[in-house]
Amino acid sequence: MSDIHKTAIISPKAELGENVKIGPYTVVEDGVEIGDNCMIQSSVLLGEGAVLGKDVKVFHGASIGTVPQDLKFGGEKTKAIVGDGTTIREFVTFNRGTTYHNRSECGKNCLLMAYSHVAHDCLIGDNVIMANSVNLAGHVEVHDYAILGGLVPVHQFTKIGAHAMVGGGFRVQQDIIPYALAGGYPLKIAGINSVGLKRRGFSADAIKAIQATYKILFHSQLNTTQAVEKIQSDGNIVPEVKLILDFIASTERGIVK
Repeated sequence: MSDIHKTAIISPKAELGENVKIGPYTVVEDGVEIGDNCMIQSSVLLGEGAVLGKDVKVFHGASIGTVPQDLKFGGEKTKAIVGDGTTIREFVTFNRGTTYHNRSECGKNCLLMAYSHVAHDCLIGDNVIMANSVNLAGHVEVHDYAILGGLVPVHQFTKIGAHAMVGGGFRVQQDIIPYALAGGYPLKIAGINSVGLKRRGFSADAIKAIQATYKILFHSQLNTTQAVEKIQSDGNIVPEVKLILDFIASTERGIVK
């Protein structure tokens, strides 16, 4: 049985799962979908197109599914999707997509800390952590297990690779390859996120292969194209290295060096 505060405004066209808790003064608009066991605190706005999976927690003052801050948006029906087990902290803003992707999406078991912003058409993977006041511009991709420190702004169309970590306060203007530890002004790759990889159970051999790949990419006299060719010619492309090469092949803004 759901627990809905008497001051909450719930559209009859919204779909609520089992055991949903909704706090005072929260507004749930037409077409919103809320999965089982979700907890929605006070003064939350779930705008038309918001879709919450199971076990999602949304804290006070957050806004999910509002229209994009994009002058090209023409009122089309799009979504803002939040995956199972994700936590949305206080005053997070999460806009829905445009016709580009038809959605903005955050995966499972993520943590979006207070005042962070997810713009239109952003795609966030699983187990991502965005610290306080991270700001994603439109069309940003953040891949699985990435961590963004507080106050980080990310330029539109930028990609942040899986298991990468960006230090607090640094501006991301180009793509960050998987497993990277990034920081500095201008932003630079400081090495691999070795602590995070060890915590997540990466083998010593996998970490060694990543380190060897980084050495060729960032500490040789080769440009990126030449470095990729050398890595490929050396053979022994383990899955972790293949992920890096595939990421580089997909980049449109270039990678942080």
